Amino acid sequence: MSGTGLDAQVRAADTDRWLSSRFVTDPRARADLIALYALEAELLAIPTRVTQPLLAEMRYVWWCEQLDGVFAGTARKGHPVLEALTDVVARHGLGRAPFDALIAAHVGRVHGEPHDLDAFYVGPMQAAVQVLAGPGHQDRVVAAGRMWGLGQVGRTDEARALRASANVALKALPAEAFPAVAHAALVRSDAPDPVKRLRLTWSVATGRI
Repeated sequence: MSGTGLDAQVRAADTDRWLSSRFVTDPRARADLIALYALEAELLAIPTRVTQPLLAEMRYVWWCEQLDGVFAGTARKGHPVLEALTDVVARHGLGRAPFDALIAAHVGRVHGEPHDLDAFYVGPMQAAVQVLAGPGHQDRVVAAGRMWGLGQVGRTDEARALRASANVALKALPAEAFPAVAHAALVRSDAPDPVKRLRLTWSVATGRI
């Protein structure tokens, strides 16, 4: 699977973030963002491919083991997501903790535990912002990540209640990082794509979600 293949994978699995990534003008930065989202697409797909929680957990353990190679700079050869992620981690100095937390949250979900909003939504958004604008901006996107997560799980009123505080924090976010958070503006994930595109365009133009 080429870079184009990863892009198609994310487009099919995660339309909202794929649409947001279209606002990254630098091709390499966009590809780096897509590599992060492709990992999440792989993790999200596991419960759709196996029916038993134990089998799903075994697959998540496999991904956790593969992160050893990713963070050692020795990706599993022939696996496009792992190869791309290894390169992204090395060039942007990403830490491992958010990835481990994300996999642990997925394991919890297949065993019926509640969504860990920070692990599923805040950590990945912080990593994406670091890819686009470097380190030092993590605290500025916490509320935006939680707003995005609440919208994703159908708690739309709670999501909207966070908008004001999220936008206050985002005032200090570099403009080049905003495509990593713009999808938080899409509180209704079931809106038609043209509506989402308009909302994202407004969000990126104004720096608000």
